Amino acid sequence: MSVRSPIKQVPAGRPAARLHWVRANIGWCFAVSGRPSKFAVTPVWRALLRLAVGSVAGIAIVAATMILVDAPAVTAAQRAPSWLIQVFDHITEFGKSVWFLVPIALALATIALLTSPALPRMSQRVLAAIAVRLGFLFLAIGLPGLVFTIGKRLIGRARPFVEGSADPLIYRPLGWSVEYASLPSGHAVDAFAAAMAIGVLWPRMRPLMWTYAVVIAVSRVVLTAHFPSDVMVGAVAGAVGALLVRDWYAARGLAFVLGMDGVVRPLPGPSLARIKRVARQLVAP
Repeated sequence: MSVRSPIKQVPAGRPAARLHWVRANIGWCFAVSGRPSKFAVTPVWRALLRLAVGSVAGIAIVAATMILVDAPAVTAAQRAPSWLIQVFDHITEFGKSVWFLVPIALALATIALLTSPALPRMSQRVLAAIAVRLGFLFLAIGLPGLVFTIGKRLIGRARPFVEGSADPLIYRPLGWSVEYASLPSGHAVDAFAAAMAIGVLWPRMRPLMWTYAVVIAVSRVVLTAHFPSDVMVGAVAGAVGALLVRDWYAARGLAFVLGMDGVVRPLPGPSLARIKRVARQLVAP
């Protein structure tokens, strides 16, 4: 993908000039992600029949899990050995989106600060291509978590044993209490959004990322923080949210291409050798 450099030719080396190109870089990121769609094709996974069948099947599976699996699963989790609880208590901390969003935000800020007219045009394009992919990851991981952090507090499903029992059908909707914010699991939303976002961008990472997401989801049930149906809904919400962001980028030819067959494929990014070469230019005096 060819990404045009956002930098205007202004005198470098002065604080005012640096502030100018930082503003230009940030403005370019917003302008590129908000540009009109280039394709009229609908991704194949969003075909109406597929969505209808998938939605009906998903609702049926979640409903059956709520009725048949939720209470026995969290009751069994209460009897888990203490060492297993301690292991999953450490593991579950890595299910928060902050582990992804903070490094991505810092990397984007660094690119905005260091990309300048002094760099060769090809280096500027390399940094622009990296920024597009980092921006995709930030939105694909952050947006589903933000939406469902609000939504689950409005749904108001009680967490396991909040009212003294494993009853999976206790709801206090339209509240704003963490004790009644069980559906969906926020950790599952974040973990599966990250797994999907990274996996569609770099397919070779899929086995590692999906293993990570499943382990995080299991940890929430073992710690009796959520019912199994909570993590199931969270997994679907996170994955679908990341796919919707991917489709937005693909429709604009950013990091992905949407083929006429409705299949979205990642575009090749800068090679590691080229990235290293640009990094050396950035750190050179």
